[in-house]
Amino acid sequence: MSVRMELSRILIRELNDYQIIELREVTQEGDDIAQKENGRSFPIVIGLPEAQAIERRLKGVAIKRPQTHDLLGNVIQQMGGKLESISINDLADHTFFATLDVRMKDGTLINIDSRPSDAIALGIAGNVPVYVAEHVLEAASKDDKPE
Repeated sequence: MSVRMELSRILIRELNDYQIIELREVTQEGDDIAQKENGRSFPIVIGLPEAQAIERRLKGVAIKRPQTHDLLGNVIQQMGGKLESISINDLADHTFFATLDVRMKDGTLINIDSRPSDAIALGIAGNVPVYVAEHVLEAASKDDKPE
């Protein structure tokens, strides 16, 4: 089973080698999606270029030429696909694994291997839903707790 998540915050510290995004659980209440009180959340460590791309897309900052995430989105669209969702489906050795879930014109759903940061950078501007496998959410919650 997968759990719907949202990007709750992004921490950019340009002097660090790593940046952090945090995903938080959301729940369906009627037609609105609302944040669960005390909902589960977890951080993902990402690189500075990916963090900057996510931040630019969140703020709607246009750039003159397509970046890698824009290029991938253009390729998917030109090939007749639509990014339907992002699935974070595994966690191994502190590394998250994800797929871009692309619906093709003929209705076929294809899953393209991706880093979560790249997938989120691509999907964030289009408000594409993010799903996290329950076992990943449980493992990430355990990793987040002090021993």
